[in-house]
Formats: sequence, structure tokens, C-alpha cells
Amino acid sequence: MFGYLGLFLIYPVWIMLNGAFSGVDGFSLQYFSILLSSPLIREACINSFLIALAATVVAFLLALPMAHIMTRYLFPGKSLVSALLLLPMVMPPFVGAIGLQQILSKYGVLNSFLMKVGILGYDQPIHWLGMGGVAGIVILQALHLYPILYLNLSASMSTLDPSLREAAQNMGASSRKILRTITLPLIIPGLFGGSFIVFIGSLTDLGTPLMFNFTRCIPVQIFDGISDMNTNPIGFTLVIFTLLVTALLFIAARALFMNKSYEVVSRSGHTGSFEIQASQRQKACFYSFFALIIFLAAIPNIMVVLQSFAGPWFMSALPERWTLENYSFLASHPLSVSSIRNSLYYSSVSGIIDVIFGVGIAWVITRSKARYGWLLDTLAMLPLALPGLVLAFGYMAAFDLDIPWLNPRVNPVLLLIVSYSVRRLPYMVRAACAGFQQASITLQEASTGLGASPIRTLRKITLPLILGHLIGGFILTFCFAVLEVSDSLILATREPFYPITKLMWDLISRIEPQAASYTCALGVLGMLILIISLWIASKCMGKKLGQIFRI
Repeated sequence: MFGYLGLFLIYPVWIMLNGAFSGVDGFSLQYFSILLSSPLIREACINSFLIALAATVVAFLLALPMAHIMTRYLFPGKSLVSALLLLPMVMPPFVGAIGLQQILSKYGVLNSFLMKVGILGYDQPIHWLGMGGVAGIVILQALHLYPILYLNLSASMSTLDPSLREAAQNMGASSRKILRTITLPLIIPGLFGGSFIVFIGSLTDLGTPLMFNFTRCIPVQIFDGISDMNTNPIGFTLVIFTLLVTALLFIAARALFMNKSYEVVSRSGHTGSFEIQASQRQKACFYSFFALIIFLAAIPNIMVVLQSFAGPWFMSALPERWTLENYSFLASHPLSVSSIRNSLYYSSVSGIIDVIFGVGIAWVITRSKARYGWLLDTLAMLPLALPGLVLAFGYMAAFDLDIPWLNPRVNPVLLLIVSYSVRRLPYMVRAACAGFQQASITLQEASTGLGASPIRTLRKITLPLILGHLIGGFILTFCFAVLEVSDSLILATREPFYPITKLMWDLISRIEPQAASYTCALGVLGMLILIISLWIASKCMGKKLGQIFRI
């Protein structure tokens, strides 16, 4: 396990560190000086951090009331609403960007409708997406990432002692004051963990800026630097600069928010969330709020579905004609068929690898008394803070060797599978840990006492008890890998090895009338795979699903 993580996690980072800090005479900071003196790079850094901050704030404003309502109140359809709120998490903004542009672009659906009814002139379209599409990027990233923050906040709120709220109410505190003075201070760990993942996810999101052709941001600058990484070390420097800044932000935020104790000594038998029945007025407000959020999150993907059945669609509220030709493209075009097959293969194999290593790491963490358990846990969680964009760049640099099956420029299959696996390993570890913690250790002790070896005990006793968690974790890692963007765009350099997302980017980059519709058809297929996978994972893991997104 240490060898696997060392080779495919630590080694690529070391190669990038060496490239960024190496000068003619050894250790040097000259590349950082060159980097920071570039007006383009400075602007890209400012833009990226502002976009990430805005997306995190919007995600928090969405997730906080959701978590409060879902952990505090009972109302009909609560389970269905909870499931629908999680769907945007597996719908990558890379796909939704196509639909959002179709709605809000200069001559998209909204402007075309307003022009047709006479509200706007044909020469006065409104730029709904902002300059360079920044508003669209923030909206899509926030709608995609808020479920992570919602899960963290919900998990934190559900463990609060209800006696604290009751005591505050008895003293005359209003609901807003209770939320501000009791709930928020006690959920800082969940808020910090979720916000950090959202911030990093937005900061290093490559697909959305690319779809909006917004080049003045860190991910796109790193992506553009891959072509000349062997002769220009600025790409290494930008990657390491991004890692250092995010690490410093993490340390500073942790020191600010996590240096206090958040434990609560509660009355015996009264721990856990205390839910109350919502009134008719509250139900109406809750349904309206959730319907609005679900609609906003779904509308870009709904537009993707519509465009997948559309013929020519430009400067009109609806397509000129409907057709199934875009889906016949999926079945007949060799590149489309191979990309679908490749994505399913890469994702399945990476999921199996995650199950093997995830079970081993989780067993060491929860069952063994090994002194190195904390180190293994830390390494396994490290990919949550190490973006796919950075890891893929490191693979391109570290494995550019005279070994065809290992060199991504010749055959990227192995590294695509490994990158998918390493990025999703934390989710599998958390799922397996949840299973081990739920399974009684007395059964393991009894088996060992009867002379069974640790491996036989694991195979015959423990694994069957946690099988549901493993299946749920595998499906979840699989569905996240199917539409992985950063790793796929960077590592898949040759057409025979394209996964779905790389083919989508290749199609949308072509100047063809139906390129967007072909891309949307691929996106719809990917969304169907994700929806089915997430539903199965939720059935296998139930309420434990949210625990795998906590750090």
C-alpha cells in the first residue's frame, strides 16, 4: 500500500517540486520570480481565487439552509428531496456548461425568447454569463459542489445535542439567534472540511473554464503548459505555486477554526438530532425552496438532454427540428463506441483497485494496532487536497519514459486507471471504515480465538458483514470516474484511448453544425450511468453515504 501510494502519489509531486525549485546551480526560486512577474499569471491567479471564493460562498448560502431544514424538520417526501439534492454532485459542470450556454449565451434561448416577444432588440442582447463567462463558471461550480458542503453540514448538525437548543429556546432565544450562537459555532469542523473541498474543487476545475473559453485562470494556464513542459519549467512552477498557496490556506484556516474543542457533554440518552414536524406554512416554504434549487441545478442538464435530440439550434427558443441522429452517432461512430467502452473499462478497473487498497487501509486504521496507521490514513486522504489537474500534470512529467505501457504520450491506459483510482481512494477508505466500525469486532476476535488466520477471518467474517459498504463505495468511485475531466483531458493524448469526456472536448472544439448536439448525446449517456450508479450506491450505504465526503 505504501509502495502504491508512494509511486503514484508522492513520486509525481516530488518530480514537480524538483522541476519547480531546480536552477542551473541547484536549488533556486528564479522560476517563481519569473512566474510572479508575469501579468498574465498574476491575473490568472486573482481570477481563479476570486471564482473559487465566490463559488464557495454561493455553495455555503445554498447548503446551510438545506442542512438546517433537513436535520431539524420532518415533512412528507423528505427522503426523495434528500436524494434529489445530491444529484448535482455527480453531474460535472463540464457537461452542464453546454446547456447553460445554450440558455444564457448572447443569442441563446433566453435572449431569443425576449427578442421574439419584443422585450429586447435583436442588436441588444444581454450578457447573462458576464464577461468571459465568469458568472456562468461560478454558478455551475457552486451548483455542482454544494452537495459536498451540504453533506458535511448535515452530518455535523445531526450530531448536535438537542438539549442545547431547548435550553436556548427556554431562555427566549429566537431561531436565528440559536443558529448563529449555538449551531454555527459547533459545526465548524464540518463547515471547514466541506468548504475546503469546495474551494479546492472550484480552484482547480479545468473543464468548466475550458467550455466557456475562459483562459485567464490557473487550471487552463497549467493545461496550456503541458505541451512544452519538457523545455519550459514554468508549468511545474505554477502547479507547485498552486499547491503551496492552497496548503497555506488550509493550515491558516485550520489554525483559525480548528484549534478549539467542539465536544459537547450531553445528557444520557438525549444525543442526536431532534426533529420536529413542520407546519403547513413551513412545508410550503421548504418545498418552494428545494424546488427552486433542484430546478436551477437541473436546468443546465435538462438543456443538454433537449439539445441531444435537437437539429440546428441557433437564435431560437426551441430547435428547428427534433431528431435521433445524434444518438445514432453514438452507436455508429467508431470513436464514440471506443470512448464509451474505454470509460467503462477505466472506471471499473480503478474501482476494483480502490476496493482492494481501500479495504486494506481501512483494516489497518480500524482493526490493527500498527503504529503507522495514522500515516497510512493521512496518505490515503491526501488526494482530497491534491487536485486531479495537479496529479495528472505530475504523471505527464514523471512517467515520460522509454517504457511504452507506462508513458502516457504512447499508451495512457495504465495511468488513466491509476489516476482515477488514486483520486477516489479516499471515498473507498471512508466507506470501508464505516463498514468496519459498524461490524462488531467480537466476531473477529472469536474467529481468531478458534485458530483462523487474519486473512481467513477477513474473508469469511468481516468482508461479508461490510459487503454493502464495499459495493456502495465501488459504485460511487466508478460513477465519479466515468465523467472525470482533468485526468482525462490531460492524460488521454491519443484518440484510441479517449474516454467519454476527452471525446466530448474534442467534439465541442470542432467547427461543425452538430458538434454540440453530438457532445450532448454523449453527456446524456454519461448522466444516465451516473444517476443509476448513485441510486445503487445510496441503496447499499444508506445514511452512511455522507460520511465518505468528510475529511
